[in-house]
Amino acid sequence: MERLTKEQIQFLPMYDGLSLDNIIVVTQASEAISAIVELKKHVILGFDTESKPCFKKGEISDCPHLIQLSTKTKAFLFPTKFFENFTEIEDILSDPTIKKVGFGLKEDKKLIFRKFGIKLENTVELSSKVMHFAQVTQRVGARAAVAMFFNQRLSKGAQRSNWSVFPLKDHQKVYAANDAHSALLIELEIEKHNSSL
Repeated sequence: MERLTKEQIQFLPMYDGLSLDNIIVVTQASEAISAIVELKKHVILGFDTESKPCFKKGEISDCPHLIQLSTKTKAFLFPTKFFENFTEIEDILSDPTIKKVGFGLKEDKKLIFRKFGIKLENTVELSSKVMHFAQVTQRVGARAAVAMFFNQRLSKGAQRSNWSVFPLKDHQKVYAANDAHSALLIELEIEKHNSSL
């Protein structure tokens, strides 16, 4: 499997992930209950967080501002300003029987523990897993991995947007959901390949 250059990636078609119809933003306790019931049915979830970037020197971000969990067909976005309405998310994040897969999880683990005291359990860091699987020496992020596995381009347009402002814009929802969704599909592709050996 070949690692594509940034130039090659920019000419690929956009990642064919989840549409807005399959992205649920969880703010109310009632929404959280049904989201967590749904998420608990799965043994592997795509996972990511988003934080407002800091532009001023010495500025400290009160992050993360968004937690994303994805199944194959739906993504649930949890804006952390409504955390008191979905504290049960800890049941998913700390559950050792539910695997959470994503890119850059070391930082996510630290942020979630610092802000909420939640220990993220049973995580798989895909950067190193994809490197090993594809036998490449350079670190692989989400965008490079999506290009390698699916020959598609993951949009990064909303990456530096202000995630602390609510409501989220549609392009932010799609970006955040598909970061988690693509991570899940990459993990499933690797598992499928390994099980066929």
